[in-house]
Amino acid sequence: MAVKAKILRILRLLAISAKMDLVWLLRDTKYAIAGITADIIGNLAVVSSVFLVAVRFGGIGGMSSDEVLFMMVYSTMVTGIFTMFGSGNNIHISRIIGRGQLEHLFIQPLSVRMQLATCGFSPFTGGSNFLVGLILLVIAVRRLELVVTPFWILSLIAYILTTMTVIVARAYLVSSTAFYAPVAAEEIATTAIDDTWFLSTFPLSGMPAYIQLPLITFLPEGLMAWFPSLCLLGRPPLGFSAYYPMLFALVIALVASYVFKKGMNYYVVKGSNRYVPYGFRR
Repeated sequence: MAVKAKILRILRLLAISAKMDLVWLLRDTKYAIAGITADIIGNLAVVSSVFLVAVRFGGIGGMSSDEVLFMMVYSTMVTGIFTMFGSGNNIHISRIIGRGQLEHLFIQPLSVRMQLATCGFSPFTGGSNFLVGLILLVIAVRRLELVVTPFWILSLIAYILTTMTVIVARAYLVSSTAFYAPVAAEEIATTAIDDTWFLSTFPLSGMPAYIQLPLITFLPEGLMAWFPSLCLLGRPPLGFSAYYPMLFALVIALVASYVFKKGMNYYVVKGSNRYVPYGFRR
């Protein structure tokens, strides 16, 4: 019963976030539509640019143009899910920590974990890229003549969840520095996620191993789209197991959890230095 009650509460909180997102859309529809349209155009520009390069040169690094398209579709779907569930700085967590806003979560009658899991849900203004990704997925699957089975669909879902785990875990790992240096590290999550994202939109096939290996370990941009898409096509790269992304996600999630909890304990004792004694923010 406790698990059922928790699930129902999460669904209610997601519904509240979705309602707030819809209200914002309806209240300022012109600017909302402009933002959504710009987001779609920007994402399609990234997809089409790499795809057209692949078409022009007959593929990239042993990947055909249709396989490159499938990889870009995967990236688009991940971007869509990220935008749909991370619009409240709940993934760019260093902003909340660095701005001294974590206390806002402490005073709510909900766990911090539950608030962070639901506060960024914006299906109406943030779900456009995911819908575009689904449409392009159908096109890519047909062009590649893939045999879509229930197991393949489950594998697709599993890899997308794995990629999201890596993104969130890395963001929380680096954001832990904001507990100790809130001013300097306020935007470190942006650097870790957004400023390196374009590396994940280009196929690594054909590149030397000394470039590929760092991009699936220390800087895991290769796990954002390239590695999972090849696994879904039945060709895990570099002789690695198809389960490598899951293992990497598990390890980085455990490390991030430990480091973040340690930073949280420090924060509870020391507090934030973003506020002076009389209440003004530095």
